[in-house]
Amino acid sequence: MASSSPPPTDTDGSNLTGHLLIAMPGMQDPRFDHSVVCLCAHSEDGAMGLVVNRPLSGLSFDDLLRQLQVEPLPPQRRIRMVDGGPVENSRGFVLHSDDWSTEGSLPVVPGLALTASLDILKAVASGGGPKDCVLALGYAGWAPGQLEDEIQRNAWLNVPADGSLVFRDDTSHTWEAALAKLRIDPALLSGTAGRA
Repeated sequence: MASSSPPPTDTDGSNLTGHLLIAMPGMQDPRFDHSVVCLCAHSEDGAMGLVVNRPLSGLSFDDLLRQLQVEPLPPQRRIRMVDGGPVENSRGFVLHSDDWSTEGSLPVVPGLALTASLDILKAVASGGGPKDCVLALGYAGWAPGQLEDEIQRNAWLNVPADGSLVFRDDTSHTWEAALAKLRIDPALLSGTAGRA
């Protein structure tokens, strides 16, 4: 995350950085059942994203600030926390609007940035920071070619990221709302993949 330049866009449209992955009903991995993942990086080296619609249980923002010894407590502002994925689930990432940044913030696409430093938590706790943000513990990662293979096997649909989906407070219908962006009725989706 040291780079400050936006990720390159492939001319063939295969770079899905800044897109939302929407799990299909037949998703084989229960950790991603009905999940919506914001892809923060995607290249020939693999992909990294954050699940944005799985509320984190068992840890509050205040508890996290207390563990990290971030002041002020109680904070002047709180942010929504999610289970970002099964990889490194003790590591935190803040996906946020690009109206705020610090050294180490990574632009994802215009409107979205990713920060993994304590600076953003200090800013939010003090009442500042980006207008919109979500804190994810852990992330979803794919080896080179793995995500492309999963998309070929109909595990995921994708749509360009939208702040109204990424930052919504009530995540209980994020999956349906993401499908609605594609004009797809969830009731019409099959849980089994097939070839025509």
